[in-house]
Amino acid sequence: MIAFVTGTVAGLAPDAAVVEVGGIGLAVQCTPSTLAALRIGEPARLATSMVVREDSLTLYGFADEDEKNTFEILQTANGIGPRVAQAMIGVHSPDALRAAIATGDEKALTAVPGIGKKGAQKLLIELKDKLGAPTGAKRAMGVGSPVSLGWRDQLHAALVGLGYATREADEAVEAVTPQAEAETTPDIGALLKSALRGLNRR
Repeated sequence: MIAFVTGTVAGLAPDAAVVEVGGIGLAVQCTPSTLAALRIGEPARLATSMVVREDSLTLYGFADEDEKNTFEILQTANGIGPRVAQAMIGVHSPDALRAAIATGDEKALTAVPGIGKKGAQKLLIELKDKLGAPTGAKRAMGVGSPVSLGWRDQLHAALVGLGYATREADEAVEAVTPQAEAETTPDIGALLKSALRGLNRR
């Protein structure tokens, strides 16, 4: 099991980073907010969780151990795979998820892509005694922290991290603004993909 990776960021994609460790490039699946804090050529440390399937080995990366542990606990719920668990971490901090489960906040859970009303109700029951009580902790500034950044800042940082010029990132953010404003909770991953499609058409 790979508990964490430390190395130089060799590449960035909309849903993953390549971290060079000892001459080997490790592909690590990350949330958009995690990717937004990474820069090609700069060092990074990501807590990781490996998901083993019959036909694949996938490494998921997180800002800290709390995110990683929460990701693994979420997958113990029926019907929650690594993709949905990662989406939950991308939308809410671990403590926000603990608070949502503790208070029965169904709306907070349905804000996560892939979770509907019935799914949220099941999660409230299944995770009630697993995540623990909220600690009041906030994500620290740094790798993987959506922090107080709005969707514009997160998206802009992700585009710059992918190598686009500041002006190109500004224009791409403006282009997807109608899409973001149509959503109660903007999906950074979906916005990033839309922005990249627009940039690639130029």
